[in-house]
Parts: sequence; C-alpha cells; structure tokens
Amino acid sequence: MHIDLVKIKRQTEILGLVLDSNSKFDTFDLAELFGCDEITIKRDLSELRKNGIDIHSRKNKGVIVESNLPTQKIKETILQYLGFCVANSHLDKATNLIVTKLNHKALSNIVTIQRCIEKKCKIIINYEKTELIKENNLILSPLLIFKADNYWRLLGVHENTFRQFIINKINSVKATTEKFHPVSKNEIEELFKNSFRSWIGKDRYNVKIKFSKKWADRLKPNLLMESQKINENTDGSIIIETTVNSLNEIAAWVVSRGYGVKVLHPPELKKLVIQLAKDALKNY
Repeated sequence: MHIDLVKIKRQTEILGLVLDSNSKFDTFDLAELFGCDEITIKRDLSELRKNGIDIHSRKNKGVIVESNLPTQKIKETILQYLGFCVANSHLDKATNLIVTKLNHKALSNIVTIQRCIEKKCKIIINYEKTELIKENNLILSPLLIFKADNYWRLLGVHENTFRQFIINKINSVKATTEKFHPVSKNEIEELFKNSFRSWIGKDRYNVKIKFSKKWADRLKPNLLMESQKINENTDGSIIIETTVNSLNEIAAWVVSRGYGVKVLHPPELKKLVIQLAKDALKNY
C-alpha cells in the first residue's frame, strides 16, 4: 500500500478508536498501537483538524473529538476507509469478476469513465445487448461508478433517462469532448435512497411485509432500508413498512426467503411474488 494510503488509513483508524466512548487513548498509546513515533500521531491529529475534524489531545482526557462529526463526513470517511481495505482484499468479488472477464481492459475502461465523470464529458460505450438494451454503441453522460450485487456498475443518463450499466458488459469506452449538464449529489443520492438491492430509478412503491418470529429475530438487528418502519406483534412476528423503487426486485427477494415472509401491501407485489413462485415450481 502506498505510504499516503497507509497514513490516511491510520488516521481513519485513530478517529474510529477515539470515537469509541468505551476507550481512552493518549498520543503515546496510539503511537504504540500503530508502531510509529508519537510525533507522527500528533501530526496525524493536526492533519485531521485541517480536514474539519475537531480532534485534540487533552491533559487527563487523552485524545478526544470535541464536536459531533457531520453525517456527510462520517459517510465519506467510511467509504474511503473501506475502499482502502477492500482494494487490498482477494475477497472483492466485483473486482475479481471484472478483471477475470476483461483483464487490462477493465482498468482502461474504468479510468476513462472516471475521467469523463470528473470532466463532465459524454462517453460512447460498446455494451453487450440485453432485453432492455438493443443496440451496442450508446452515448451517455457518466455520473457515478458504484458497486452492487457483486458487480461494478455505472450510473449514467442515456436519452434523458437515468440508467445503470454493469461495467463487466462494457466492451470498450470512448471519451468525447461533448459536455453534459452535471447532476447534483443530492439528486443522485435520492436515486439510491429507495434502492432495495441494485435497481436505480425514480419510481416509488410503499410496501408492507410480515415476517415470522424466526425471520424477525434475524432481521431486527439489521436495516433492510434506510426508511424502514418496524411494528412488533405479540407473537414475535414483525411488520416492516418501507419505500422501494422496484417491485420486481423486492418480489424476487421475498420468494428467495421462502416460508415465513408474507406480502401485505401492495396487491401488485403479492401477484408478482405468487407468479415468481409458480414459475420456480415449473422447474421441478
């Protein structure tokens, strides 16, 4: 790992450890923990302050963060940190898949896409044909590279519509000089807000699903969706209400859970689940 990445990773870990209310560290403790000089830790604290984090070494208190971190700063820090960690892990399935299929072309394509995202330039991609995409060469405005369901994906605007593309299926990318109007970060975040798995879109469906006690015990400690509401029943079962942007996606998930997961609303989701279950039974 490059020396700067080592430093950023260490600074993030210092921040994470200090934010743990059950732990107390002074600069000497941290230097010993990370195997470096105390002056290095003090330099790290200084750089964290320059990045807007109110972290200080106080007598009798140790190293503390004196102001609450903004939510956006927490998100950015987690994404950056996990990016470093996952990038150095052989368990990153999405990266393994794209390299296995495209080899060096994977790197070339991703670099070209990212540069055009930053320069706000349109690209031309040669994409494998699918049921939804009938032509190979597409002109689009690239907005974001993200990872979902074990694939690296590209969010872009094609023919005035937000669409996502699996980067493994992009055979080639050509940069153009044609500029596109940037999309705000808030608008992009809104697209992802109601994404249950990987589908990105502006549709909104309010769903209500009942889970048996067995499933409730598994799900209660976890979040299915950021906007979910949980109602607990006396028999130990729970009802989860949330908003999603694709009924097809959540219907497939419900069927894959099996017994103990029941759709209460909307009726069209019930129909989808029943049809998918019937289709699956045709295989046997």
